[in-house]
Amino acid sequence: MTGTLVAKGLAGGYAHRTLFESLDLTVAPGDVIGVVGANGAGKSTLLNLLAGLGEPQAGTITLSPADAFVGALPQEHERVFGETIAGYIARRTGCAEATLELDTAASALGDGQPRADGIDPADTYSTALGRWLASGAADLDERLPIMLADLGLALGENLSAGSLMTALSGGQAARVGLAALLLSRFDIVLLDEPTNDLDLDGLERLEAFVTGLRGGVVLVSHDREFLARCVTRVLELDLAQGANKVFGGGYDSYLEERETARRHNRENYDEFAAKKADLVGRARTQREWSSQGVRNAIKKAPDNDKIRRKASVESSEKQAQKVRQMESRIARLDEVEEPRKEWQLEFTIGSAPRSSAVVATLNNAEFRQGDFVLGPVSLQVNGGERIGITGPNGAGKSTLLRALLGRQQADTGSALLGASVAIGEIDQARALLVGTRPLAASFEVLVPELSPAEVRTLLAKFGLKADHVNRPVDDLSPGERTRAGLALLQARGVNLLVLDEPTNHLDLAAIEQLEQALERYEGTLLLVTHDRRMLANVRTDRHWNVDAGRVLEV
Repeated sequence: MTGTLVAKGLAGGYAHRTLFESLDLTVAPGDVIGVVGANGAGKSTLLNLLAGLGEPQAGTITLSPADAFVGALPQEHERVFGETIAGYIARRTGCAEATLELDTAASALGDGQPRADGIDPADTYSTALGRWLASGAADLDERLPIMLADLGLALGENLSAGSLMTALSGGQAARVGLAALLLSRFDIVLLDEPTNDLDLDGLERLEAFVTGLRGGVVLVSHDREFLARCVTRVLELDLAQGANKVFGGGYDSYLEERETARRHNRENYDEFAAKKADLVGRARTQREWSSQGVRNAIKKAPDNDKIRRKASVESSEKQAQKVRQMESRIARLDEVEEPRKEWQLEFTIGSAPRSSAVVATLNNAEFRQGDFVLGPVSLQVNGGERIGITGPNGAGKSTLLRALLGRQQADTGSALLGASVAIGEIDQARALLVGTRPLAASFEVLVPELSPAEVRTLLAKFGLKADHVNRPVDDLSPGERTRAGLALLQARGVNLLVLDEPTNHLDLAAIEQLEQALERYEGTLLLVTHDRRMLANVRTDRHWNVDAGRVLEV
């Protein structure tokens, strides 16, 4: 079954703050709608409202048919303590909830007691059964191992459906999250940052899944290539202008139309402002002439020269009439509101004195992580080199970074970090800033040379203001933690920059600013990313591909 979702006059936000309002959106079968906007514009809030997980501040959301199966897959692959792979997938696909509803309805039907609301228990059971079948719960246990094996997670001695999610590596958890999506059978799918942590193979599978769905899709993503390949329409939440708009066509068409609209808005305002300034200036001049003329007429005209005085006064009154006409023209101008300037993440990466000529070396080195082995590998990173690193999840990229940075001892062979290496890092888990301390306090510990006022000023430049700096770091969103990490890069001197999936959780404008900062950065760069447009936009000298514990120069 496929369904249609219609939102009318929707407003959403939190507490007393409204993030968007008067939003109209129709999601029909076959639609793939990409939601874009700055971090904090309300993208996740909108998805939660469409999923029925919150109450809108205004407006309505309707489904046709009313029992259409809407599934929302949140931004982070949250790992619940004690939850197994099977339990995680059942929860994410909606099968667990559908099974619980069916069991409850079956129990009520078996009791034979009439419901207080008068609804026939048999009807309730019939509805629950239909939903259970539609969710795919009936054969989930059979489909699950096949899907996991297809994604490179074959169940066996070391991995089973009963394995705990908390015991998986980051790459394994990302694959299980993708498996949950591919196994789902929703009529309408709501996806929040589904590309995070996926490798190139996972991205291709996700694209095939999204474009192959018969039902409608609403997705939030900052992966520009994914948006360009998948979406049919774009909904922009413009926080700066307090507006929202649906653009027809794909993502690249949206970029062109948005740029054209912004240019026209600026041109219209500039034309209005210039015309108004001209009229105001002319009115001011006319007013000054009129006032000066009356004073001169009274001062210079002899008392007995009434005719000359009258002529001077009449001339001044004509000037005053022109002033009134000018003011009337100003009042009749159609007011054009000045486009508000959007907040932009503008930053530079702090530089440190040059390191040694050789930044890091691995010589026939092997590194063991449980059953996984990276190597033997021999390579050298020279000062100033810019190296792009790609490879499937679980192939050993994070282990390679730890080896190069001297954070994991070689089991065989040798590893050496050069002298005077000042490391700046955005790690995949964003683990540098964590804990229950307020953001400002945590940041001050890492940059003790900055005063508290300087720390707050720096964080504000990255969009982290009063309501952020006093909150515990763990309560910040992934995007906010990533911006705090970028602020740290600007505050510190760096000559070896290590970025592990830096685009995860950043909005599109911030990603573009990061690319510009990387272009200006002159130190050594190790860039791990699956963002295809970033790989194309950021200049690199070398490219390593990591696969099954081996590092190959491409």
